[in-house]
Amino acid sequence: MQTNLPPRRSRGSWGSRSPRNSVRLTRRGRLALIVSGAVLAGTAVAVPLLTFTGDGPSTGPRTLVIPEGWRASQVYDAVDKVLALPAGSTKQAVAKAALKLPDAAEGNPEGYLFPATYPVRPGATPQSLLALMVDTADKKFEGAPIAAGAQRNSMNLYQAVTIASIVQAEAASKADMGKVARVVFNRLERGMPLQMDSTLNYALNRSTVRTTAADTRVESPYNSYQRMGLPPTPIDNPGEEAMRAAINPTPGDWLYFVTVKPGDTRFTADYAQHQRNVAEFNAWQRTHSAQPAK
Repeated sequence: MQTNLPPRRSRGSWGSRSPRNSVRLTRRGRLALIVSGAVLAGTAVAVPLLTFTGDGPSTGPRTLVIPEGWRASQVYDAVDKVLALPAGSTKQAVAKAALKLPDAAEGNPEGYLFPATYPVRPGATPQSLLALMVDTADKKFEGAPIAAGAQRNSMNLYQAVTIASIVQAEAASKADMGKVARVVFNRLERGMPLQMDSTLNYALNRSTVRTTAADTRVESPYNSYQRMGLPPTPIDNPGEEAMRAAINPTPGDWLYFVTVKPGDTRFTADYAQHQRNVAEFNAWQRTHSAQPAK
């Protein structure tokens, strides 16, 4: 596992590219093919924030649901809403929350707001809810299996969480997570840029997969088209399955993957085969153009 920025390789290590016809990995393991500016893209799925029982609101504690893959900004907004606070209150509270984060995080809780269902009891504050999420992450991540898995792959725990966050964003299904993690490792070990839209979307503070060639030239440490190695922080808050995939990636030599159609994600180390998979992806999209990608 390379932890420093490796020497930059030529674009040839990824395959031929041109402004009008470029292929790359995207969020949720999908591949975006940009042809004359048109992009085939997926959509996000909304989830409920609050859970109640019975026919109306429960008289017991409310619960705040944090889904896997949410960014810190989404968590902050959800906490503001559940506590009926002005927008931005939770984000401002981070600095004084005294969260138990690793030194590498430099006070940024991204990656450590563990996805789970949390009770919202009377008197709850942004600080108390954030601390509960971080404490939960610490208990999940600091255990022997996770710590040993990170060490086995020659990385520290924070790097493992960062890889897990990419896996969470890119994998089309839980079954694909181990393979996506292996693609990340293989690219890093070969000195190849990750070239994943999930990191670029984080840089641009968006969730769309509609990425243009101009987007890939954005100056940001999260632009994995321009920068080598891992992004400086996690890009979301991964769940346990993604974390397990990050420390125990599926054995394989894959460098490319594309979801040809729902339930059919193909991984390969052969760029020519990858191009054939992309052609099938485009053919399937043309016949289902009236239906939005998911």
